[in-house]
Formats: sequence, structure tokens, C-alpha cells
Amino acid sequence: MINAAIVGLGWWGRTILREMAGSEHLRFVLGVDPDEAGRGAAAASGLAVSSHFEDALARDDIDAVVLCTPHRFHAGQIAAAAAAGKHVFCEKPLCTTAAEADRAIAAVRAAGVQLGIGHERRFEPAVIDMRRRFAAGEFGTALLLEGNFSQDKFLALPPDNWRLSATEAPVGPLSATGIHLVDLSVALFGRPAEVWARLSTRATRFANGDTLAITLAFESGATALITAILTTPFVGRLAVYGSEGWMEIRDRAHPESPAGWDVTSVRRGEAPVTTFAPPYGNVHANIESFARALAGEAPYPVSLDEMLANVRAFEAITRSAASGRIEAV
Repeated sequence: MINAAIVGLGWWGRTILREMAGSEHLRFVLGVDPDEAGRGAAAASGLAVSSHFEDALARDDIDAVVLCTPHRFHAGQIAAAAAAGKHVFCEKPLCTTAAEADRAIAAVRAAGVQLGIGHERRFEPAVIDMRRRFAAGEFGTALLLEGNFSQDKFLALPPDNWRLSATEAPVGPLSATGIHLVDLSVALFGRPAEVWARLSTRATRFANGDTLAITLAFESGATALITAILTTPFVGRLAVYGSEGWMEIRDRAHPESPAGWDVTSVRRGEAPVTTFAPPYGNVHANIESFARALAGEAPYPVSLDEMLANVRAFEAITRSAASGRIEAV
């Protein structure tokens, strides 16, 4: 059993706390948040509490920290945790610049600790099946990914919330949801080469935009077309097209409360096949996988190189959204 501290107990930190209740591999023993309400949520779950991140690093009985903090803190907190010998699971995005990611990953490598990342969509059964079938060549050569991950949860946030800040969360639809699709694109296609992105504010006053469209080109020649909107009701769709067929996954509900997925696949000369993938706790599965890696049971399935490629893409998307030009990754 891995003893862990959870750092940051806002919306998503509390979601993780709830999702990991009863885990057989990881147990939260400390909740850290400068806000009294966050500490109260941890105490209500039976955790010791602190307002200082350093307290988690000082405890010898804590093996790992789970970071649910604003993005700008990630690099420094990862480096500090690694230096203290703590394994780190970090919510997405890992960082918003390549320089920050280089610093964080160098610290992890130097300390020999495990780094996990909150890209739980990789752990959805339908996504795992999609990757397996494309890797096996069932649909021929993978050519193009289309993805849309949109939600309207942020409409309920006060205007001064950090998630709506152009500096705290640059390119809001990307850091909120679109980065998951960038990660899946990297998982399927490898290293990205260049990007064109358009960010606009069409229906809100969000300082970091509400509507994003991305064209992401990969060294392999594959392409990803990604959209993310922060004002439309939830929609989650992922489709990958190959030279011999295609496969599409449609979410029935937001991943916070999964209701399953409708999966359609088509191969040349055959009728479409549609199946239902039942609900699955992919947030739980991701952190359990992280904990099992710490115990030496199985490697964590997201490599450090993939994490870095994702951050480099994030930074290039941010540049392109500002410049209006195609930007190298």
C-alpha cells in the first residue's frame, strides 16, 4: 500500500479523493491546501491536513504526492518532491512550457522516482481497444484523428477563478480538455512536428478563450484535428481513420461521472459494428497504475518522452493561438 499526500483540494482534487476511496494500492494520509474549505474536505475524509506543501515532503511515512494544483506550480513542486525522494502524480497539463517540463523531468530522472500524469482518457477501455486494434493493423495505416472534448462546467466559476486566467491557464479550452486529445494523438501517432491553432472568445468573457480549434501535424505524416469548447454542453468524441477502416468512440457523459461509451468500427467491405462499452473508473485506474508502478508490478504506461512531447505541443499551440501562424513543435 502506497501512502500519499494529495495537494490541492479544489474541484478535481476532491474528485480524485472520492475516486480513490477504497483503493487497494494507494491510500491518502494527508491533505494539503492553503484554503480552509479544501482542508475541511480532506479532514471530512479522515485525512490529516496541512496548509503547507513542505509538510508532505517532510513526512517519512509518505511515499508519493498527488498534485492537483494550478499549472504554474507543477514544475517547482515536482522538482521539490523528487529531491525529497517522493514519487509524483501530477494533474494535467504537466507544465505549460518545455523549459518547465525539462526541469521537472530532469529532477524525476535524477532522483529515480516515478512520475504519473492525469491523462486518464488513456485508461478508458474503448481507447485501449482502439490503440490495440490500430497497432495490430486492423484498420490499415492510421491517417488522421478527429477529436472533440467540450464542456460547460466552467460557466459556473467566478470570473476571478484561476482556471479562467490567461496567465494561470493559458488557452483555456486546451488546458481544460483539449490537452487530453493532444495526449491521445501523441499516443497514437508519436512525435508532433507543427501546429496551427485558433482561439477565440465567442460566447463568454473568459480571459483565456472559450473556443479552440487545432490542426496538429506529426513527423509520421499523420494529422490530428482537435476541437475544445468551454461553453457548449458536454460532448466527447474521438475518431481515428485508417487506410482500411475507421473507429469512433462517443462518450455518453463527462468522464467525471462516466456513463459508458458508444463505439463504432468499420472495415472496408464490412457493415458497421456498434457496441457499448460500460462505465469504468478510468481516473481510479490511472492512479492505481501509478501505484502499481511504484510497487514494481508493472511499468507506468505513459513514458516521460510522451509527457514531454505533450508539453512541447502545448507550448506550440499557445504560440500559434497568439500568432495565428503555423508553429513548430
